[in-house]
Amino acid sequence: MSYFSDVERDLVVAARTALADGILALDLVAHNGRDLPTWEPGSHVDLILSDSRLPAAERVERQYSLCGDGADRSTWRVAVLREDAGRGGSVRIHDDVQVGQRLRVRGPRNHFACEVVPGATLRFVAGGIGITPILGMVRAAARAGADWTLEYAGRSLSTMAFVDELRALDAGVGRVRLYPADAGTRFDVAALAEAAADGAPVYACGPARLIAALDEVFATAGRADLLHVERFEAIEYGAPIWPEPFEVELAMTGDVVTVRPDQSVLEAIEEQSPAATVLSSCRRGTCGTCEVPVVEGEIEHRDSVLTPLEREHSAVMMVCVSRAACPRIVLDA
Repeated sequence: MSYFSDVERDLVVAARTALADGILALDLVAHNGRDLPTWEPGSHVDLILSDSRLPAAERVERQYSLCGDGADRSTWRVAVLREDAGRGGSVRIHDDVQVGQRLRVRGPRNHFACEVVPGATLRFVAGGIGITPILGMVRAAARAGADWTLEYAGRSLSTMAFVDELRALDAGVGRVRLYPADAGTRFDVAALAEAAADGAPVYACGPARLIAALDEVFATAGRADLLHVERFEAIEYGAPIWPEPFEVELAMTGDVVTVRPDQSVLEAIEEQSPAATVLSSCRRGTCGTCEVPVVEGEIEHRDSVLTPLEREHSAVMMVCVSRAACPRIVLDA
């Protein structure tokens, strides 16, 4: 299950808080004091850090999970890890965004929904800044009285955000297990896959190496359907299945665009069909902003968002990275 909102709004930075080494929280509120839309654990928003009037391809936008309290509609909170070797968005936020400043925000969206019901058994895994979408899930599980555990790994305790809040939610029961690498502790991925023999779902977010390890052990154990992940880094794919140009018919405009091997479906639409409106943000297949319904045709999914079942059904595609696996497809755009 997923949901998304394309609404953009200007929000005011009400507070800047250092959560851990290199991690900054921004509390965002409406300028007129009104309540913000509700959101569910796993949701994220787009922070638009450049002039929103620029062409989509020239915007600087970054996606951050909402990690505040979903029951508090007065404030949205995001946490930003400073990445000096990144693409520049996090450095801009750490260095330039100040209290009282207005930020353009789109969303929320959720491709990482977690259903929490009383009495359910749930397992959570977080690596580093991957704790941000997981925190809301843990909070919801604790409120619902669910049976839950959290495996949380990081470089050191000083770099791991929300440790005190998580310990408070744990209330001394021992459901929160911390693995700071500098203390010599390591999370046993294989043991988690073995514990999943009871059929309880696992929700995980973290660096590519952690997610790859989880994918491998759960697939080997025949329990891949129990693992639900969110990726911050795009999956690396090889050459496309269909290496030739292909046509994309846009059902809403009637236009037919030709996608060259060296361009994405999104780029072809922007270049050849000005009347079409397709939102985009990350352009790497990680955020889900450019999701478009598929009417007809075979799709090669190259995103990092859809589940295996969603890929099999091919009801939608992420046009920034995914491609046709045939000469012609039809999209509801």
